[in-house]
Amino acid sequence: MRYSKLFLPTTRETPAEAEVISHQLLLRAGCIRKLTSGLYTYLPLGLMAMQKVAAIVREEMNRAGAQELLMPMVQPADLWQESGRWQKYGAELLRFKDRHQRDYCLGPTHEEVITDIARRELHSYRQLPVNLYQVQTKFRDEIRPRFGLMRGREFVMKDAYSFDVDDEAAGKSYRIMKEAYHRIFQRCGLSFRAVEADSGSIGGSFSHEFMVLADTGEDTLVICSSCEYAANVEKAAVALSEAGSAAEGTAALTRVETPGMKKVDRVADFLDVTPADIIKTMVFLADGEPVAVLVRGDRQVQEVKLKNLLGAAEVEPIDDDTVWKLTKLPVGYMGPVDIQIRLVADQEVMRMTDAIAGANEKGMHLRGVNPGRDFTPELVGDLRQITSEDGCPACGGRLSFTEGIEVGHIFKLGTSYSEALKATYQDKDGVDKPFVMGCYGIGVSRVVAAAIEQNHDDNGIIFPLPLAPFQVIVLNLGMKNEAISSAAEQLYRDLQDRGIEVLLDDRDERPGSKFKDADLIGIPYRATVGKVYEKDGMVELRLRATGETTMLPFESAGKQIATMIREELEQLQQSFD
Repeated sequence: MRYSKLFLPTTRETPAEAEVISHQLLLRAGCIRKLTSGLYTYLPLGLMAMQKVAAIVREEMNRAGAQELLMPMVQPADLWQESGRWQKYGAELLRFKDRHQRDYCLGPTHEEVITDIARRELHSYRQLPVNLYQVQTKFRDEIRPRFGLMRGREFVMKDAYSFDVDDEAAGKSYRIMKEAYHRIFQRCGLSFRAVEADSGSIGGSFSHEFMVLADTGEDTLVICSSCEYAANVEKAAVALSEAGSAAEGTAALTRVETPGMKKVDRVADFLDVTPADIIKTMVFLADGEPVAVLVRGDRQVQEVKLKNLLGAAEVEPIDDDTVWKLTKLPVGYMGPVDIQIRLVADQEVMRMTDAIAGANEKGMHLRGVNPGRDFTPELVGDLRQITSEDGCPACGGRLSFTEGIEVGHIFKLGTSYSEALKATYQDKDGVDKPFVMGCYGIGVSRVVAAAIEQNHDDNGIIFPLPLAPFQVIVLNLGMKNEAISSAAEQLYRDLQDRGIEVLLDDRDERPGSKFKDADLIGIPYRATVGKVYEKDGMVELRLRATGETTMLPFESAGKQIATMIREELEQLQQSFD
């Protein structure tokens, strides 16, 4: 491809709308353009990068035994009503009516559609296992679309669905997909981790997220320094130490005035205790009903854990005025003793003795509060946010926190969808049984953005070689010099003949502009044909990732560059074969 013919509208200025680096650079490098909130047009360079990701995904999915199909983006409401998600999914599901006033939605995911295919076409255990996938546009009506391709409303996704006869077979399918995902992201040249994660609105019993490690990631990851444990902070389990099991409290329950003491720290100072001695009571709305949640005073409630413990579709904190309106309880003075709303507690609270808690009366707290004796929660579980002081739940080792960007998510769905949609097969004995399902997603367009978040510098994008729109950019620095131009053209054709994806910068621009644009668009190898060629017959080869520069004899430059590219790709391949 010739730069002079490529539709590549780069810009030097950083667009005001772009907050994160991938959004800024995708716009500046002419990869995407915004249509409206959360909707983007992929220009040629951006589409090439996304097609590179899709090709790797397809190769590894096919290698793992999955088969590609393509399902409609528009889905009828009756399927979602059968699964129960028409009501539960929330406002992200874009619902609409056709001209006959029938309800439809734009697909954010395809569990219902694929399960409908399975119940129509798969009837016997002899047809299983089956894994079907697609690479297709999805739509989720995000309330605050932001960060460009990182969180748009419309995006390209690979979603796969497996159907098995039982849990053991489904576990095998899950492991095959997990291994395939490792190969995909290794081939993409990304630094990533697979972490335990919450299943969210997709459902299921178990899941892993594949996270690209980047400082600008939206998710916080918990990683053990001593073992392979890694989890999203929403999922990270808190393991209670054996030493934490204390004897029963003996103090009498007494009231104490605490005027104006609404915050944990102020109560602790006033009563000469630590925040760890206080039971903090917070009120949340769970599916529209108030729930009082107990954690230690120095802890924070993890809302996803609370949602899972309650089995709720939605959980959200509420403001002070709403708490009073719904419960008639004074914020800052609430406590578990004789509380009149639903009560749940973090497991750590149940080990506390002779604690401090609100008295459910303004300006009053209670001393000597003991679980079991003075209050009994309806449910107890791991409800708090894990901290760096906690030990690894797997081995007890030291934990560290880092940021990550979710680019893939795999789920053990079990039979929730197959049972809801009555999707069954006949086993060896002729008995109808529900399919045991798995679900496996990759944000194809998001991988491009995540790769840029992880690979960039002050000058622009640094595309990993497997994702780069072009592998080499050849700079002609003598457009009006016949010898230089002829050599640049010859090197361009030589690289093409060797199967290398090459962009020839044949624009009549100053060398400085060509260097800046080459850095901005992030092509991994830059071959410059200029005055050094005219003087010494040499081509300057620069690696975008490291800045390392090598002088190559013109006669062998094409061969040497092609060899370097193939060796780099082979090294990535060998890292997981």
